[in-house]
Amino acid sequence: MPNIKLFSGSSHQDLSQRIADRLGLELSKVVTKKFSNQETCVEIGESVRGEDVYIVQSGCGEINDHLMELLIMINACKIASASRVTAVIPCFPYARQDKKDKGFFDIPVDNLYAEPAVMKWIKENIAEWKNCTIVSPDAGGAKRVTSIADHLNVDFALIHKERKKASGVDHMVLVGDVKDRAAILVDDMADTCGTICHAADKLLSAGATRVYAILTHGIFSGPAISRINGAGFEAIVVTNTIPQEEKMKHCPKIQVIDISMILAEAIRRTHNGESVSYLFSHVPL
Repeated sequence: MPNIKLFSGSSHQDLSQRIADRLGLELSKVVTKKFSNQETCVEIGESVRGEDVYIVQSGCGEINDHLMELLIMINACKIASASRVTAVIPCFPYARQDKKDKGFFDIPVDNLYAEPAVMKWIKENIAEWKNCTIVSPDAGGAKRVTSIADHLNVDFALIHKERKKASGVDHMVLVGDVKDRAAILVDDMADTCGTICHAADKLLSAGATRVYAILTHGIFSGPAISRINGAGFEAIVVTNTIPQEEKMKHCPKIQVIDISMILAEAIRRTHNGESVSYLFSHVPL
């Protein structure tokens, strides 16, 4: 594609390379380093004058450093007279903060969804998917889960959590039927995995034959891996918005859905002035 440059931040270079390969592009040259006082330094290694620039940087790892690196890269490209600069952020940092504390964008934003890729994975990897129940581990995810269940034409269930403090769940109540069915927990992210592991035990005790968890963002910090290894999951499925190679070495239950084709198609459509809404319900071939 003419007049386009694709840069990778240092947070997830494997995903950036996959996107570049999908688009038939070479990743543009950039050097990121730190001064002795730990300030981030970014050097753009080629001309971006008049170009449509895309910078891939995920909110993972050293999140604050990577966010600052992204901002500096955007600024460097703008100063170098790029025609347009678009940030491609597979995992949006600080999205877990209370919604009322977040501001509003005054620039165009496209929010992409993993739902089509999730449904595709379910159909291709769970033989008994037509006799499954899609489960939300909390009330907040009910809309997401009912949408997937409706598209698959299967039942859904909800786990109601009663908390006494933010860091722990004191009681869980299953609303719905999973007896003699595969149960598929669907959530946007999992961090320490206490909730989904507790939910898996609840589903198995309610008669589920197998329990899967499908998560958009697998953060897996602290005791997460040991908890997953000790829980009764058939598989924990995540997208590659966050690198998972090291985690997979210690947890064979983790499987990854590659979403680079979705991001690449979003970049192609944005560059060509086409609608991105097609991706809300389809996985690019």
